[in-house]
Amino acid sequence: MNRRRSNIEIIADMLRVGENGAGKTEIMYSVNMSYSQIQKYLAFLLSHELINKVEVGNPVVTYHVTEEGRGLLRNIDSIIEVLGFQNGNGNGNGA
Repeated sequence: MNRRRSNIEIIADMLRVGENGAGKTEIMYSVNMSYSQIQKYLAFLLSHELINKVEVGNPVVTYHVTEEGRGLLRNIDSIIEVLGFQNGNGNGNGA
């Protein structure tokens, strides 16, 4: 079944990519999003201090997950596991 990802799943995917630091293009391709979508989500993550923007050159920027972001990712992963949403199985009963 082909289903759309929830905002929470997208945020979790972005946090996973940024755990070791990643540039905007890497995040965009890894999470399979458009440029306008990535801009919206990066702004949200930055404003909630779930990621940090680190300038490593001019104009090179990477995004790193904060401790708060790591905690959120652990919580999201726990909820997904408990509800049985792994591998796109969203019916909640593991079948």
